[in-house]
Amino acid sequence: MTKEQRLAQTVALVTGAGRGIGRAIALRFAAEGAAVAALDRDGEAAAATAGEISAGGGHALALQADIADQAQVQAAVSRVVERFGRLDILVNNAAVSAAGDFIDGPYDAWDRVVQINLYGAIHCARAAAREMIRAGRGGRIVNISSIHSTRAEPGASSYDIAKGGVDQLTRALAVELAPHGIRVNSIAPGFISTSMSIGPDGVNELETDWFRDIYVARRKIPLARPGQPEEVAAAALFLASEESSYITGAVLAVDGGLSVTF
Repeated sequence: MTKEQRLAQTVALVTGAGRGIGRAIALRFAAEGAAVAALDRDGEAAAATAGEISAGGGHALALQADIADQAQVQAAVSRVVERFGRLDILVNNAAVSAAGDFIDGPYDAWDRVVQINLYGAIHCARAAAREMIRAGRGGRIVNISSIHSTRAEPGASSYDIAKGGVDQLTRALAVELAPHGIRVNSIAPGFISTSMSIGPDGVNELETDWFRDIYVARRKIPLARPGQPEEVAAAALFLASEESSYITGAVLAVDGGLSVTF
């Protein structure tokens, strides 16, 4: 295997692959030789990512599913194995956010964040790990958490709690699945330029004057800029490849240094 094909002869399932970080990971994995199952709640977005991979000569499968639904997750994993014959890598990336006060905010929105961001990751990890154990070849699970997993922000309690749970899920599964040769790690992104940075008013917070003043001009982010999805994808590639063969249970910050100045 050459350095340019670090995931040759592997099959990866990437959730939330229709846009942003998930799309960047799916495209990077395909460029590194993996067959990629692009899963998204938005079926058209999943198909667009899979189509881009196929147009570039790669192997891809588009899947539409709500990862908060265990049955849909299991069906998706079964389709991956039916199509490609195996599953080597899972990237738990799909997530939603909902700003709101903990006491008076709408509970259904709060619950939806936890159901997708935490329980969705659990459902996907269980289904994928079950298949990896059955096949007996080991595997890699990469969970995308957030700087919010260790830091809190007013109005973001549901997101903070869910992402903290994702990192603890990573540690728990790293221990439990190690005997089966399955490595489990997290990536904790900081401010990344994706659609999730666009608020209900349509304004991208990463392009506002207050963001530039606090995080860039005053170097709250030491590298003085937001990150790009491709930079998170590079970290995911490392954790999904054999280059990280002695790493499990780790949380890798991809945040321009924000977590050390937060």
